[in-house]
Amino acid sequence: MNEITVFTAKRVHTMSDSAPTATAVAVRDGIILEAGTLESLAPWLEAHPHRIDTRFADKIMMPGFIDPHLHPFIGAVLLPTAFVTAFEWKVPGQDVPATRGHAEYLEAVRAAVARDDGSKPIFVTWGYHQIWHGDVTREELNDISADRAILVWHRSFHEIILNDAAIDRLGIDRQMMQDHPQINAETGRFSETGAMVAIDGLKPILFSPDWFGAGLFRLHEVLHAGGHTTVADMAWGMFDYEMEWAACVQSMEVANPPYRVMMVPRGLPEPELMGNPEDAFARVDALTDRGTDRLFFDRHVKFFTDGAFFSELMQLTDPGYIDGHHGEWLTAPDQFEAIARPYWNAGYRIHVHCTGDLGVELALDVLDKLQFERPRVDHRFTIEHFGVSTEDQVRRIKALGAIVSANVYYLHELGEAYWRKSIGHERASQMARLGSLARAGVPFGLHSDFTMAPAHPLTSVWVAVNRFAESGAVLGENERVSVHQALRAITIDAAWVMGQENMIGSIQSGKKADFTVLDEDPYGVDTARLKDIAIHATVFEGVAHLLDK
Repeated sequence: MNEITVFTAKRVHTMSDSAPTATAVAVRDGIILEAGTLESLAPWLEAHPHRIDTRFADKIMMPGFIDPHLHPFIGAVLLPTAFVTAFEWKVPGQDVPATRGHAEYLEAVRAAVARDDGSKPIFVTWGYHQIWHGDVTREELNDISADRAILVWHRSFHEIILNDAAIDRLGIDRQMMQDHPQINAETGRFSETGAMVAIDGLKPILFSPDWFGAGLFRLHEVLHAGGHTTVADMAWGMFDYEMEWAACVQSMEVANPPYRVMMVPRGLPEPELMGNPEDAFARVDALTDRGTDRLFFDRHVKFFTDGAFFSELMQLTDPGYIDGHHGEWLTAPDQFEAIARPYWNAGYRIHVHCTGDLGVELALDVLDKLQFERPRVDHRFTIEHFGVSTEDQVRRIKALGAIVSANVYYLHELGEAYWRKSIGHERASQMARLGSLARAGVPFGLHSDFTMAPAHPLTSVWVAVNRFAESGAVLGENERVSVHQALRAITIDAAWVMGQENMIGSIQSGKKADFTVLDEDPYGVDTARLKDIAIHATVFEGVAHLLDK
């Protein structure tokens, strides 16, 4: 039996209502023995060999931060690209200034192409958004370079714009482009299922060791810098099950990063299985036999209703969008129920991407029907993202026993823009209505959906507590939540969303010894500074990992 390590801190926030604070935590073999004081821990220390680790004596210790919905594969794909974004974007080793305006965006891309060394077969830039950058077209990219293959990846990740050289480089059939409902051949815009056509041609490039492998190693730095100790890969296998699995296993084994990943596969492995829900289920269910110490499955599955929030493709009930355009379905309403049923009947915990209120309504209608057919207790059917919704839907979520994993960052980056240009003030100001969930007693977690938001849980807390829009104005003040509620949403309530509350999420006896160490106390600072609290270190299964300053 190994010796006990006791970590001391200025204050330990356990996120346990029974014993909310402590000043010392005893750990052995990666497991918490007890949290309390050196005096209360005396029976353990008198009975066993131990050492007192005081390196965090003047710091604040919390349970390891959890992101219950991000996409390591998206991070690995995008981190090696050239970022040109409307908002300042910071990741370890890369500080990107904001670029706004149509001409300014094209000039920034032109400059990035000129700087590129040409070592990769295609130039990729990420961060484009039509609200700030205008409509970018295939011809404009051709003007930047007729020879260099250029791919513009939309801020949402759900859209791609290609120049002619990229279309040819990826071997995309021009006639198919004319016929595909989600490809605009004239502008070179590939959206939703159309984007997957482009991604299919990209796979050999993206999954090369010097792209995807290098991106995964950068992702480890990003997640550690955010204070994470557990994340969920929500819709794992988006590109390719086998290639992603092999790359992730290799990267985790070589880098040995201080976090674990719960793999949540998409419930429809291939589009052609849409008409064969039982075959799709069998393909996904077989994945549960896999797993390593750092990568694990736990009978969760991910589905999609409507389109991307950043792309303004969420499905809305009346009155819809100001300009009259319509959103997109990622899964046709008449098919969603059929593909979800085998998983429900097998006891899976189902997570559903819903960005608009019509997408939420579809998910709840299907949950209502499945619950009537085969009642389940503690099913934790989870509404993911929760962009536009209604107060009535919150009551329905509560009545049906569902829960929410929300991307509250939408409010900060898109609230004012969507108010003025997309959906009006009422709906834009009430994005990610966390206050309504808290009043109704609906458990909720906060996620980044990285790269849709920074992989920095304290930034999500900052938005949830303050609801600061881009200008600093407060939008939807009645949808704010308390600091404690927001911190629960990145610790114990995030663990609840993932079904891992018995293992992680709070500092209690028997749980994993995962901690995030902060320089300041989030309960004590001005709430406007929550996102600026420095993360000093993480402790993963009892081993401390300091951040590079």
